[in-house]
Amino acid sequence: MNLKTAKTIYWVGTALTALWFGASSFFELTTNPVVWDVTLALGYPAHFIYILGVAKFLGVAVLLIPGKLLRLKEWVFAGIFFDIIFAFWSKLAVFDFASTGDAVFALVMVTVTYLMFRKVYPATYAENVAGQ
Repeated sequence: MNLKTAKTIYWVGTALTALWFGASSFFELTTNPVVWDVTLALGYPAHFIYILGVAKFLGVAVLLIPGKLLRLKEWVFAGIFFDIIFAFWSKLAVFDFASTGDAVFALVMVTVTYLMFRKVYPATYAENVAGQ
């Protein structure tokens, strides 16, 4: 796969991830009854929903900055993966497997986006040359 294709897939995936988690953040911060009812039914406290909403909002903002804050983007992707995994297992434990479809879809979407992120921005590790 060439770099141009990887960049296209990365930015489409980033846009979809930003829309998904941006909307989720908005619904959590505006106490949308559908989102709140499900999250409360999963056993999470109300204050956690606000914290999650703020974290998602900040994460989306970082993801949308092109070519900057690459290490922080790694943390954002990690946070998104944790959110998806917790959503999957919480829904599976409280509801049923059918209710986990959105989490499975999100996991695939974000995984592809992250893989393209790594292809577009390969990890480089500077050696510690001070004191050598």
